[in-house]
Amino acid sequence: MPARPKPVTPDQTARYADMFAALGTEPRLRIVRLLLSAHPTGLVVGELITELSIPASTVSHHLDKLKNEGLVRVQREGTYLRYMASEDALQELLNFLYSECCTRTKAVKPESIIQICKG
Repeated sequence: MPARPKPVTPDQTARYADMFAALGTEPRLRIVRLLLSAHPTGLVVGELITELSIPASTVSHHLDKLKNEGLVRVQREGTYLRYMASEDALQELLNFLYSECCTRTKAVKPESIIQICKG
């Protein structure tokens, strides 16, 4: 029988809620999807602006929120900022969801998740 997952602490729950809230707007979810499609190199801000067709200040605002929640990483390249999706943070969220709905409660059968991954 598989080991039961460790209980999620209130602090972890608050962290996950903040991370999901950051992903909970259409522009931020689009940004994360773009960064994932450009994995592992990521995109510079100008590329995001071009792809999203929204003002630079708006893109910067959304990137700051995603960065503050640890969902994206930033790397300076001269005068440019390159953003990449944070694999660790996304893995953490996926582990939380999998643990809660597939392992602990069995609300979703693990086999159905495996099928999605095999595509």
